[in-house]
Amino acid sequence: MRGTSKKILYVRLPCWKIYPGGVIYVADYIHKQRPEIHQEILDLALIAPAQRKQALKRRLLASRPDIVAFSWRNMQSFGPHPEDDALDVVMNFDHSPKLTNRLKAGVDAVSIIYDYSASRIRNFGFIKLVRRLLPESRIVVGGTAVSIFGKYVVKQCPTDSVVVVGEGEAAMLSIVDGFTQAAGECYYKDLSGRVSHTHPEGNFDLAGLTSVDFGYIESIFPAFHEYMDDYVGVHTKRGCPYQCHFCLYNKIEGPRQRYREPHEIVDEIEALNRNYGVKKIWFTDAQFCSTKRSTRHVEQILDELLLRGIAIEWTGYLRLNYLTRELAKKMLDSGLASLDLSFTGTQEVINSLTLGYSLEQQMEAFRMFKQAGYTDQKVKLYIPLNAPGETVATLRKTINRIKELYQLFGRDNVLPFIFFIGIQPGTPVEQLLIRQGYLKQDYNPLTLNPFIIKRLLYNPKPLGPLIARSYLEAVENLDRDSDYVGRATMDIIERELDKPEVVARMGGQLAPVRMGDEAS
Repeated sequence: MRGTSKKILYVRLPCWKIYPGGVIYVADYIHKQRPEIHQEILDLALIAPAQRKQALKRRLLASRPDIVAFSWRNMQSFGPHPEDDALDVVMNFDHSPKLTNRLKAGVDAVSIIYDYSASRIRNFGFIKLVRRLLPESRIVVGGTAVSIFGKYVVKQCPTDSVVVVGEGEAAMLSIVDGFTQAAGECYYKDLSGRVSHTHPEGNFDLAGLTSVDFGYIESIFPAFHEYMDDYVGVHTKRGCPYQCHFCLYNKIEGPRQRYREPHEIVDEIEALNRNYGVKKIWFTDAQFCSTKRSTRHVEQILDELLLRGIAIEWTGYLRLNYLTRELAKKMLDSGLASLDLSFTGTQEVINSLTLGYSLEQQMEAFRMFKQAGYTDQKVKLYIPLNAPGETVATLRKTINRIKELYQLFGRDNVLPFIFFIGIQPGTPVEQLLIRQGYLKQDYNPLTLNPFIIKRLLYNPKPLGPLIARSYLEAVENLDRDSDYVGRATMDIIERELDKPEVVARMGGQLAPVRMGDEAS
């Protein structure tokens, strides 16, 4: 056991520009529990790449913190995000009918893999820089990427490093207080290089997480203002009771939902809005409303927003199982900007992925929004095309359901967002695909092998080529002033499925592959 730490430097590793909510919540919590500790936040995402190493070095030598805590957001190969066109590259390389496009995609793929690997090497270089300059400082590494790949990350960390999986508040407090083994789920590489792994004994009590003291955050993180003109993340709860086969939220945050006090959440939103001019809030929960209890919690938050008359737009990932007309109206009246939710137009795929909701219940919820005063809010449908269980028949059903939503909300307001299942380590879908031989048992989820990387974006034959070529045609011919690539793609898929020879080439009515089935 060490003595209590006196200085903490949080370093946010480079990613695209997105509000660093995780670091801010942890720093705010530590300040309230141990106000005597000096804290600073350095956001490398806001610093030009060529200047990042020197900026970190200067800050380390100037403040000489006892603890340097890194936040790492993105790590997986070809994880789609606003600064990465890897999905387009993969589709062109595998499926473009034009040789020039395929050759260009090959060159682009090499460039992306180089950037990806160089970024990972640079990030580990930032972490190792701490050990060279400050050999006595403890290193902590956390964040979204680390929560998924913690056991791989710890192998590359210097000695006396704690790799935090999931929630950071309790772990950080135990590290600050001098414990050599942190609270919560952590990997620890000790001074001899031996790695140990601890499992959480319980989850962090969110009910005690009060509204962020943004005045304090400003004082330790002046660059905080750089994020005020876009969506700012606020979380209302943690944990997810659902067992979606491609998702890790229920493992990272636990299966039991835990809630913040509604008035504290709204205090936080009001402070952002009135003191910093924030107009857009993104609720960062795994899903903003999902269970009966969480739906009541959401309603309390909305009631408080309406009571205080806070003029914001808000959104987040929604699940509509328990929506009522009254709640739909409160959502719209309080500033709902868009409906963002997973969608597939067939109960077979919902069941195959164990998404845990009824399609008819979801469609009825859409009608409730229309009846409750819907105007022109965008309806964003995140569609896991070609997931395990997808067939020609289920694809047709999804197209027909999307057309129903066009009629309900207006075609221009419905945005089908096409994505493919990203295979994450430790998920049921990964285990299914290993059993079926799609992935090898000993594959490395952080590989730099481009052929394995491609397989981690799951879009297999026979439907894969059809979907990819439809997407590529939509991109090439799209009039972006009048249409949206997801809508155009679904139109082209429908056109192709109307051709008997296309369906025959794919084996016609394909039998669905359900989760848990063994490879034949």
